[in-house]
Amino acid sequence: MKNRFNPALVPAIILTTLLMTGCGSSSDNSPAADTGSSLTAEQQLGKKLFFDVSLSSEGNQSCADCHSPTSGFADPVASQAAPVSEGSVAGKFGNRNAPTSSYAAFIPDFSMTNSVTIDGTTSNYQGGQFLDGRAVDLVEQAKGPFLNPVEMNNPNAEEVVTKVSAASYANDFTAVYGANAFDNTNEAYTNIATAIASFEESHEMNPFTSKFDAWRVGKYILTASENRGLELFMSGAKCANCHTISRPPRFAADSGTIFSDFNYFNIGVPVNPDNPSSGIDVGLAANSNIDPADVATSKGKFRTPTLRNIELTAPYMHNGVYQTLEEVIRHYDISVADYIREPSQSLFFTPEVEENIAEELKTTLRLDNDNSDGITDYEDLVNFMKTLTDGYM
Repeated sequence: MKNRFNPALVPAIILTTLLMTGCGSSSDNSPAADTGSSLTAEQQLGKKLFFDVSLSSEGNQSCADCHSPTSGFADPVASQAAPVSEGSVAGKFGNRNAPTSSYAAFIPDFSMTNSVTIDGTTSNYQGGQFLDGRAVDLVEQAKGPFLNPVEMNNPNAEEVVTKVSAASYANDFTAVYGANAFDNTNEAYTNIATAIASFEESHEMNPFTSKFDAWRVGKYILTASENRGLELFMSGAKCANCHTISRPPRFAADSGTIFSDFNYFNIGVPVNPDNPSSGIDVGLAANSNIDPADVATSKGKFRTPTLRNIELTAPYMHNGVYQTLEEVIRHYDISVADYIREPSQSLFFTPEVEENIAEELKTTLRLDNDNSDGITDYEDLVNFMKTLTDGYM
């Protein structure tokens, strides 16, 4: 039987916290919440680039194919059994499950930090794009897929610029960046990425229209199960240790949290035998921007992702090893702790990287998954996470 609590208290406490952390003026370079305003000319251009399949080598893949609006801007066809996206060239696959590009605009630039969680897990780096932070910012990230042989597979930046100059929206490009915008290949390529980044900063990519956002402003009442899930999220399940619920300072005043501290941790993700990539993914340790002295302590660490639209973005983890949120909760609850306690008994569970596992996962959380009383912690947590799905308001 679970400990009971007064669900009416949770909204009052957390809502007060969220309102307090939202004080301040909006930053000019911070993405804004959905105010119903139209896209700027640069954002409209970026949207056209984002959805243009002609910008791949075979003319069959756009950014949106792996980051679809219908699946929370993640890959709509990925699953645990087929966890990574196929590139423009048939049979070529990446090695990681495509993360959502929604709310990526809120991730700070890659930098060193010295952050310690409540349970004593240290992160020496924060922010950056891609799951390992190898792209310092959103513009640098947008440059990557065009030239990646297992993604859009263009041979060089000049090829991409040539395709854009021949596109139906080429006049839009020169209207935004000048009549001579295609004359310098490097500048034009950077502006292509800048336009995409601008679209990713728009309200279309960062709408903040979930039940949680409605609840935050008093326009939705959480159910009893969602309330219990919120309490677990904040305390017993330790989710908020890394998926923080307060807003970082760079957020616009009218936006909400994306449930990430942007730091790097190894959470003991097991090998996914269905991932076509061979070898162990060391994550942050392969990022050339980190201090060489930090390579050993960075193995297996990935940036804490947003939980926005988590209901829509399966499979989960960098290698897509889990298909359901219940499996993810079980991972944090008992899977890693059981392995650490008795590795010989964990026949079907072995972390990809056994070093540097976060302290939060080393002991069992003791969450209730017994449905005999009609209520489980797992179900409550899932129901709360489903309130983070956009489209309610």
